[in-house]
Amino acid sequence: MKTLQDLLRRNREWSEGLRARTPDFFERLCGIQRPEFLWIGCSDSRVPANEIIGMAPGELFVHRNVANLVVGGDANCMSVVQYAVEVLQVRRLIVCGHYGCGGVRAVVEPLPSVGGMMHVDRWLMPLRHVAAAHAAELQAIGDIDKRADRLCELNVLEQASKLRQSDVVRGRGDITVYALIYDLHDGLLRVLSDHHP
Repeated sequence: MKTLQDLLRRNREWSEGLRARTPDFFERLCGIQRPEFLWIGCSDSRVPANEIIGMAPGELFVHRNVANLVVGGDANCMSVVQYAVEVLQVRRLIVCGHYGCGGVRAVVEPLPSVGGMMHVDRWLMPLRHVAAAHAAELQAIGDIDKRADRLCELNVLEQASKLRQSDVVRGRGDITVYALIYDLHDGLLRVLSDHHP
């Protein structure tokens, strides 16, 4: 297990290595941020947004939460979207889910709560609504892993749709919303469409 001292040491090594390769990196980073994309993704530690798309700090504006949900009443998510669009002038918005998502798995295969997971249970309610809306399709998939993968895809499509319909984005012809899914098995992203089989 890592300690805080280990993390601080690794941070120093990272900073020193970066400055050795790019001496003006932090000077540039302190300038005005101009990310071209907003990334709404899952909090899962295996899906580091900047890293999996090869972007450096400052190149991607990021919001992460359990199961990459876009909830209109979530002031955190919507303030990130509004800041990205209205202040940073970001015009390409990404909702990215991933196969193997624990939040999705909790909806597909509910486990007994240990000590009560009321915050997680409440947070996942919109995802349960997605599952209920597609119950027939999901139940027709016998393999539970494939069923969870499909719900991951359906969730991304639903969240991208919600983002398009949000008060910040709706009616803005200059903004594009992308629905992506990340595969932990090969590290690749795929674009999903509303017509995805």
